[in-house]
Amino acid sequence: MKTHSFENPTIVSTEKWLAARRELLRQEKEYTKLGDQLSQRRRELPWVKIEKPYRFDSPAGPVTLTDLFEGRSQLMVQHFMLGAGWEEGCVGCSFMTDHFNPTIPHLNARDVSFAAISHAPLAEILPFKARMGWEVNWVSAQGTDFNQDFHVSFTEEERVGGKVDYNYAMREFPHNEAPGISVFFRNTAGEIYHTYSTYGRGVEVVMATYRLLDLVPKGRKGSDGEDAEDGMQWLRLHDRYNQPADVLATS
Repeated sequence: MKTHSFENPTIVSTEKWLAARRELLRQEKEYTKLGDQLSQRRRELPWVKIEKPYRFDSPAGPVTLTDLFEGRSQLMVQHFMLGAGWEEGCVGCSFMTDHFNPTIPHLNARDVSFAAISHAPLAEILPFKARMGWEVNWVSAQGTDFNQDFHVSFTEEERVGGKVDYNYAMREFPHNEAPGISVFFRNTAGEIYHTYSTYGRGVEVVMATYRLLDLVPKGRKGSDGEDAEDGMQWLRLHDRYNQPADVLATS
């Protein structure tokens, strides 16, 4: 495939553009159909029954995993990277929550509840949540095995040879906390099952900004040429984009 550059684009007639666009549309439809097939396979994955009685700290007091369903049958959890003592939440996870926040009423309408879960104590979660202006259910897993069981928090002992069990393989990871999305189902008998989890670039499913950037000439590349597929240095907390670089470097 010919390499295309927004700095040196190929200029053609409307007729040739339409021919190229129709061919791309054919490929886009193939991609969409493949995505539908993968979604079906995802729904057909076997389930694992949750046996542990997880309890989390919430603004209303201790809550169980059942409580997080809020009476619905499906629960989507964002594993938000915020460890004890961190000054603020992970920029990438914050980017995720910026997208999750407005979708919650629509998820609720389709029998899906949402909760963000972090390893930090609730007293450190709530100020950052207020700063970001998010209206999400966010609880603390501190003192539970939840984050370890879903492979998004790691102890130094778990860093075997500098690697951790993340995204279904032993791999190098730069932090003790990691991002992810997990899905659970609760049946009429009150039994809870883990049905799906995705990690790494799999969490881009919620990051609609990336999909929009894929439509524009520069794609995910920033003005500095950095490609978002290879790094996230361009990202800022949404209240930091208007800050000069020297302030960001010292904050």
